[in-house]
Amino acid sequence: MRGGALVLAALSLAGAAQAPKPDIMLRAMREELERSRALRVVNLDPPYYIEYANDDTEIFSASATLGGLVSSRVGRYRVPRVRVRAGDYKFDNTNSVFADYAPGARFEAEQLPLDDNPSAIRHSFWLLTDRMYKGAVEALGGKRAALRNVTETETLNDFARAEPTRLVVESPRVKIDQALWEKRVRALSAVFREYPRVYGSSVEFDTVQSDFYLVNSEGTEVKIPERFAWMRVRGWSQAGDGMQVRDAAVLQWAEPAPAVSDAELERAVRAVAANVTALVSAPAGEAYSGPVLMEGAASAQLFAEMLGRNLRISRRPVSAPGRPAPVLESELEGRLGVRILPEWLDVVDDPTQKEWRGRSLFGHYLADMEGVVPVPLNAVEAGVLKGFLLTRQPVRGFEGSNGRARIPTAYGAKLPVPGNLFVRARQSVTAAELKSKLIELCRQRGKTYGLLVRKMDFPSSASMEELRRMAAGAQAGGSSRPASAPLLVWRVSLDGKEELVRGLRFRGLNTRSLKDLVAASDQMHVFEYLENGAPLAMMDAGGYMAGVSVIAPSILIDDADLELPREDRPKLPVVPPPTASAEP
Repeated sequence: MRGGALVLAALSLAGAAQAPKPDIMLRAMREELERSRALRVVNLDPPYYIEYANDDTEIFSASATLGGLVSSRVGRYRVPRVRVRAGDYKFDNTNSVFADYAPGARFEAEQLPLDDNPSAIRHSFWLLTDRMYKGAVEALGGKRAALRNVTETETLNDFARAEPTRLVVESPRVKIDQALWEKRVRALSAVFREYPRVYGSSVEFDTVQSDFYLVNSEGTEVKIPERFAWMRVRGWSQAGDGMQVRDAAVLQWAEPAPAVSDAELERAVRAVAANVTALVSAPAGEAYSGPVLMEGAASAQLFAEMLGRNLRISRRPVSAPGRPAPVLESELEGRLGVRILPEWLDVVDDPTQKEWRGRSLFGHYLADMEGVVPVPLNAVEAGVLKGFLLTRQPVRGFEGSNGRARIPTAYGAKLPVPGNLFVRARQSVTAAELKSKLIELCRQRGKTYGLLVRKMDFPSSASMEELRRMAAGAQAGGSSRPASAPLLVWRVSLDGKEELVRGLRFRGLNTRSLKDLVAASDQMHVFEYLENGAPLAMMDAGGYMAGVSVIAPSILIDDADLELPREDRPKLPVVPPPTASAEP
């Protein structure tokens, strides 16, 4: 597992205060890569680029339910990654369905030795390099053969050049008090015993201390400490009509042992339990088409999903004729220079910003997975799309990287992910005025109520079964991807009164829905999450994660459609749950 490059400023200063000791891992990787650069095989394409990466990681996790510890795990591992590119920058073995093919006997271990043994480390990288080079040569041949039978309509280079980066930051690791956190998750999970309407619940704590290493044949050498932790709280139940309801909360910190109080953690648990209990008793929503107010975290979640995830362009890989590889295209592809937001909104992604208004930002990082130092990106200016998140994989209209390669993905590429996404309104109103505008729009359109959303299910806590149903519903509605479900929705009557409703989902919500926003609040809200590249950034999915912060105002959508999906609902439990007992 690997997070985004989350480094505290103090760590950088500590590393600069004294000369670091020679790093055995970095030295072993450098020496073996230098030896591999001379790799030549008669009649075969030589490698023009070699990359060694390694995640030296320690983890601790604990989970509990209703006061009982379910699991507690400690782990230490070093996961190597080797990329060999045969050919040249214009045409190589990547960007094709053959790119990840590495045949032959696998003598190498999947993990590097934990001991700082240079010979053992170099031996592992030697075996990996040998296998990856053989795979690169075969992939290059397969790619050439596939292209003989097709007419290329567009020619893009396969890899962009980049200036070498030399960045070595030292940071000591801290000892995690495992007994303390086991006690905490037990106590926090026991809070759910006070809420009998909640049928299932869990509290999980995870902490990661990792050092990301990268050396490549261009001269890049990177070592960056990554320290972060998160806690997930989940609860679910059934309403009287069988509808399943749920809520979840995730707290994350850019440090491995957060100095957070028990009271703060308990508030998050009680909020989830109270929300699930309220949803069980709430009436089911009705089909709705009209103005929707996205308030607080819900607005930032919407921008994270609809904008942040669409600011990357996918490149369709070379494949066998008649068998195109499935690629989920960005909804913003081909819209550069087009207005996608109101003229009074700007969007900037700035991973270089360490904090905002005294709060450390989760999306700050020093360099991406390709060793490129990120630069601020003016993604949207006065509502007009100006730029995308880029890696060293050239895409239509863009050749170089702006340092957004943060998660490994298929076909030899890296997934671009934002860091700190700021959505700024040039004109705004107060929260009270925003709600009044919602009511006024409803009155003008002859509606008896409007809808207010305060929480989206992003990243999603849905099951895989529910995700499949959502995807099927989106396809039936003509969309390539489902939108996250709103978890907490209120009906707002014309007199301003609010009533919680359950079960509603957006229909046809996409980036075009953001073009005609009516207004934004003058108060900014911060939403932070771990991006993993999975559909809806599903919790527990993906082995690699990158921290993202979204800072955005509440917004009023002019018109959106919501529906109550028609689904089979499981029967309620036949026997009531056992009475919660006191702690033994």
